Amino acid sequence: MKQLSLILLAMLLGSIAWGTPLKYTEVHDIPYKKSEEAYVKERCKLDIYYPEDTTGCPVVVWFHGGGLTQGNKSFPWKLKEKGMVLVAVNYRLLPKVEINECLDDAAAAVAWVFREIGKYGGDKRKIFVSGHSAGGYLTAMIGLDKKWLANYQTDANEIAGLIPFSGQMICHFAYRDMKGIGNLQPTIDEYAPLFHVRKDAPPLVLITGDRNIELFGRYEENAYMWRMMKLTGHAETYLYEIDGHGHGSMAEPAYHILEQHIRKILGQPVNNN
Repeated sequence: MKQLSLILLAMLLGSIAWGTPLKYTEVHDIPYKKSEEAYVKERCKLDIYYPEDTTGCPVVVWFHGGGLTQGNKSFPWKLKEKGMVLVAVNYRLLPKVEINECLDDAAAAVAWVFREIGKYGGDKRKIFVSGHSAGGYLTAMIGLDKKWLANYQTDANEIAGLIPFSGQMICHFAYRDMKGIGNLQPTIDEYAPLFHVRKDAPPLVLITGDRNIELFGRYEENAYMWRMMKLTGHAETYLYEIDGHGHGSMAEPAYHILEQHIRKILGQPVNNN
């Protein structure tokens, strides 16, 4: 009986440390950027999902996909009730704005999270940035090219981890399209995450679908990013290919990889099952 009680106590403590608080709250459409411009007021908003009466929680900032031309913020449902604060971000879209304005919005949102997330139980030392497709591209860009967050007096190296889902590591195809460059003509310039490989970046977890059914060599550009980061001496770059899953369906199994890397980075027990 005593041993059973100790086991139950250990399970309870584990739940408090990582697991599922009883009640979560959602707050919607918080402006993260000050401007009188109508399109900024429309798009530069975020939602927060957080456990009540809890502090020190890990935070996942999530950027939606949609090719930088469409899409809307939503919480990754697989990450709900995991003891984490989730921040879902909208940003301005091409072709209404230029690529640098999309990136500036992403950086402004992350900087807002660093300043304000403590009010929602989040720990600014445990902020992870992630997103699918276009959201993965934004994740990698603002995490690797430090100038975007520096514009908001935030050090990109304070991010606990970058976890892009099927993100472009070369220049995004929507940006190339606006310059008259086709999908099959790869380009690397200052708007490519690959241009900004560096040794001192936060942990980088690259996840794609099956190379044979992904978009336009998406696995291969992530594999090249993995290789170049390793060559710079970056010790914590990881690469995952999810067999049998294409660009869209890779997201669901990728959430498990995201969660386990958050646990690993934070020194929590990892469940590899």
